[in-house]
Amino acid sequence: MACLGLYCGKTLLFKNVSTEIYGECGVCPRGQRTNAQKYCQPCTQSPELYDWLYLGFMAMLPLVLHWFFIEWYSGKKSSSALFQHITALFECTMAAIITLLVSDPVGVLYIRSCRVLKLSDWYTILYNPSPDYVTTVHCTHEPVYPLYTIVFIYYTFCLVLMMLLRPLLVKKIACGLGKSDRFKSIYAALCFFPILTVLQAVGGGLLYYAFPYIILVLSLVTLAVYVSASEIENCYDLLVRKKRLVVLFSHWLLHDYGIISISRVDKLEQDCPFWHWYPHQPFFTCSLQNLPNLHGYSQKEPMDTECKMPKNPKKCS
Repeated sequence: MACLGLYCGKTLLFKNVSTEIYGECGVCPRGQRTNAQKYCQPCTQSPELYDWLYLGFMAMLPLVLHWFFIEWYSGKKSSSALFQHITALFECTMAAIITLLVSDPVGVLYIRSCRVLKLSDWYTILYNPSPDYVTTVHCTHEPVYPLYTIVFIYYTFCLVLMMLLRPLLVKKIACGLGKSDRFKSIYAALCFFPILTVLQAVGGGLLYYAFPYIILVLSLVTLAVYVSASEIENCYDLLVRKKRLVVLFSHWLLHDYGIISISRVDKLEQDCPFWHWYPHQPFFTCSLQNLPNLHGYSQKEPMDTECKMPKNPKKCS
């Protein structure tokens, strides 16, 4: 009897030199997938380079999120951020090594896998056949072994190691933060790990085919944000330098004409940060007490002057 559905197969029950006996059509055991003849065959191949890149991408997601939230909640507030970054790197590295060691074959940093042939290999639950449209034959298994389940194992070890190591470290070295702030990066991890798990469960196949484009887009976006921030900082620095030039010029101008002394200019700069723009006003007077009165002029209020201004004055008399 032929197997129905895309992923139902016959499992090998007995094999000798000349005989192979297969069971009924059904789900293949873990670590096997069906071939073209609908027989369950063990996964004996090694992952391709693209498969390793996908696993590396999924392994880097929690690490990058760890670093982001550590920097977000610690940042410049505490010098312990560097130690937390190193701890997060250690946690993810150890989780990856342990995951490889417990995978088949056990005890070595090597895994065996099956080839990914198409997108439907990731969603076999959607292809369970119904011969009589009443009874469903459940043939859901992992044709992409172990690319689907190994990510869940890795996330589990990451979470366990984080709960074992990070609270002790944060409690010891993050004394500069408040009691409620020092554990916020851990609380954030407890939130994003379930999100990553659901993302892998629902969109694992889509991520497998789209992760190079995701990396490219995120790289361009982060680069654009960084360049924009750098330009803003450069513009701010330019404005600060221009302000300093104005201050120096005002120092020279007022001191050269003998209006006020340099010591009084320094005192005036401390009292009123806007004084060096005031000489450019059209009704500027020579009185020192009028220099800080820019607010009064901008509000068109009467100013206390020592010399009366003509209708079209050029300078004080």
